Amino acid sequence: MIGEQQTPRATDVATTKLPDTWAHTPLTVVMPTYNEAGNLPGMVELLMGLDQPGLRLLVVDDSSPDGTGKIADELAEGFLTEDGKPRMSVLHRTAKDGLGRAYAAGMAKAVEDGAEYVLQMDADGSHPAGKIAEMLGVARSTGAGLVVGSRYVPGGTLSDAWGAHRKLLSRWANAYASTILGTRVRDITGGFNLWSAPALKAIDLASIGSAGYSFQVEMKFKALRRGFQVMEVPIHFEDRTVGESKMNLAVQLESIAMPWKLRARAGK
Repeated sequence: MIGEQQTPRATDVATTKLPDTWAHTPLTVVMPTYNEAGNLPGMVELLMGLDQPGLRLLVVDDSSPDGTGKIADELAEGFLTEDGKPRMSVLHRTAKDGLGRAYAAGMAKAVEDGAEYVLQMDADGSHPAGKIAEMLGVARSTGAGLVVGSRYVPGGTLSDAWGAHRKLLSRWANAYASTILGTRVRDITGGFNLWSAPALKAIDLASIGSAGYSFQVEMKFKALRRGFQVMEVPIHFEDRTVGESKMNLAVQLESIAMPWKLRARAGK
């Protein structure tokens, strides 16, 4: 039983038309899932419908009790390239041990399988698929190792469903981490990020210590420390319409402590 499915929004429609060679760039979207049965079918349909023949989707499922992993397997059977190769695959993990570790596992797999770029994207519909082409275009044209889909550069916006307190807390978290680490990235906590394969190899995904959302901060900081250019593209960040947030107290505490740990390791 798939349940309620998310309907793609107008903001998900791509407005950037890539040159044909760029549209064929091997790009893998890594999408961790845990109890996202209501969201995944709509997200898959949206991504597979983009005018980017080089785009692949890797779902990383942490043994979701609601059957998300099985749904992902069934969906993957329906999307093949013209020569019969899969455009979608599923990495099944046996335990739920954090968003950061799920992303790291999926990103390492994507690079191993030949992706030139890897995009982090949540399954809950909060990240606008229509911005993927623009982010890839920025990466290809500038040589950036990381392109951030940013809520906090001019033109970036947050869902109206977010109350004033939640918006303030999010801005504070970004300012907190950026100030401690001394970076100019406006959306250092954001999770909609496009990485080049060389950047991911230089960061060494196996060395990432964050299990939760602080993964986003640690990854960006390490990219900057290794000299990679970081660009930010404005996005509209939507609130999830199906399912529940995975944020809990342990994740929040890790996010508070991680910038200080990274600063200490860097000798700042």
